[in-house]
Amino acid sequence: MIADPGALPAVAVFCGTLVGFSLALIGGGGSMLAMPLLLYVVGVKDPHEAIGTGALAVSLNAFANLIPHARAGHVRWKAAFVFAPPMIIGAWLGSTLGKIVDGKHLVFLFALLMLVVAFLMIRGRRNNAQSTWPKPHMLPRLGAVGFGAGTMAGFFGIGGGFLYVPGLIFASGMSTIYAVGTSLFAVGTSALTTSLSYMHSGIMPEWHITLEFIGGGIVGGWLGAMLAKRLASTRGALNLVFAGALVVVAGYMLWRTWHG
Repeated sequence: MIADPGALPAVAVFCGTLVGFSLALIGGGGSMLAMPLLLYVVGVKDPHEAIGTGALAVSLNAFANLIPHARAGHVRWKAAFVFAPPMIIGAWLGSTLGKIVDGKHLVFLFALLMLVVAFLMIRGRRNNAQSTWPKPHMLPRLGAVGFGAGTMAGFFGIGGGFLYVPGLIFASGMSTIYAVGTSLFAVGTSALTTSLSYMHSGIMPEWHITLEFIGGGIVGGWLGAMLAKRLASTRGALNLVFAGALVVVAGYMLWRTWHG
């Protein structure tokens, strides 16, 4: 399954560092980075195995990176526990629907979705939108948004951080730094569900690569959390970084889709 096993440990650790850094900094991007890194850099041959391995690594990295954000007080636990259950149900429904849609169409639609989210976040920053935590009727809003974001995440086969962060902000009024910290609980839960689903189907992860990814991810996560805390002190900076990451990844996905 793996090309040149002797060269893998350092490469896998480095790739895990990138995944952990992205998760801790912007609350997303882990799943989207993990699968292509496993396939094209680490050398996993089977895409399904890459998805299962990446999902488990992303899940455990997300839970590990939750620690520095929690210690900094950047996790809204009540919101996280209300958001997660309907998100899991939605992810199961979305993944069922996604299996009947052509993969190239999924990539194209998701790239467009990311561009829309980026536009809305940049517009909110330009309009100097204020966080109003907590919003009226926050709990039912969190449940509805969790279900919708989970459905889209399952439909597109991703961890969902790019959806959960703006979803949490929209539903509850929490600031971006709190949405990033809180979303790590949602990402960890949804990615773990994906990994267990693959294991149940008999597709087991590459355990040694998973451990190397996790080791690198913990280091990257602590660095990302430190940078996120610094950016949070500058008004709108974290929103801009998040939106910028969305545009870059969406552009790459559209380019890959255009070139087949």
